[in-house]
Amino acid sequence: MKIAIGSSNQAKKLAVEKAVEAANLEADVVTLSVPSGVREQPFSDEETRQGAVNRAMAVLKETKAHMGIGLEGGVMETAEGLFLCNWGALAVKEHPIITAGGARILLPEEVAEPLRGGEELGPVMDQFTAREEIRQHEGAIGVFTNGLVTRDEMFFHVAKLLLGQFLLNNKK
Repeated sequence: MKIAIGSSNQAKKLAVEKAVEAANLEADVVTLSVPSGVREQPFSDEETRQGAVNRAMAVLKETKAHMGIGLEGGVMETAEGLFLCNWGALAVKEHPIITAGGARILLPEEVAEPLRGGEELGPVMDQFTAREEIRQHEGAIGVFTNGLVTRDEMFFHVAKLLLGQFLLNNKK
């Protein structure tokens, strides 16, 4: 089986590889950067979910893989403040798309404010931490959980939710 991820982000690739292993699947996992079809910084649960769906469908079409997986990080405004959110989607030809959401964590105002002003989380986090490419490594979730939950672990959870639903649906 060939599984294609709609991103070249290393944290997302590692998450899917670990989920494939956890599910005891034999699969080649490939990556291809495809457009999300949403804003660079998705700003709601629904927009983030739609970005994941768009990536899953696009990578399935572009690679002719058996399965396409899209993983998307975004933010969502609540009465309490701006939360980090993430969604995943799994696409297989001629099957309904499967989606799943993951962890939520409140962002500090010094990070939230530039996002509300139109900036993207990745560069804001690079500036906040004085490091480069945080999104390829622990991500904002890793920074704000003191390393207890990293970006690949956050997406690993979502990838397991997707694969688990797929495997259950295909047992029938």
